[in-house]
Amino acid sequence: MMMINSDNKLIQKFMSFINHYDHDKYWRRREVVVNPSIKASKLKRLYYFYYVKKVDSYWHCTFGTGYLTGSQFLAPPTLWHGPNGIIMGYNVTIGENSIICQRVTMAQGAPTKIGNNVFIGTNAYIAAGITIGDNVKIGANCVVVEDIPANATVVMQKPRIIQR
Repeated sequence: MMMINSDNKLIQKFMSFINHYDHDKYWRRREVVVNPSIKASKLKRLYYFYYVKKVDSYWHCTFGTGYLTGSQFLAPPTLWHGPNGIIMGYNVTIGENSIICQRVTMAQGAPTKIGNNVFIGTNAYIAAGITIGDNVKIGANCVVVEDIPANATVVMQKPRIIQR
């Protein structure tokens, strides 16, 4: 995905058209789809659901979106490489200021909670039912199978905490 940081709205719209992903538009529409308390007609919800799933299909990803169900985000995450290959279950809760790299998988099953200011590296896998604290850094290719306390850095395929 080619990233151009520009304050020019026309350039931003053009690049989102080329990349098949407009971050703000995607997250606004996703919120209407997954949040039943937002007042919107069924036709509008279905169209937004179609849009979200079309973007998900293009990028081989899903942010836990189902019609009137979905994972919860306190704020949309920062996606350095776009939504490329990110898979999330329906019952994942993610805090604010999270950064998610490409090809991250968060399993579906038991509720998974991820804190604020969390960095999740490329190809990381987070098992279902895991709780990750605030200010945690998860390195590339980590397989997280146990809870991670706040302010920790996790590396290796079998996770081990190297800093608290």
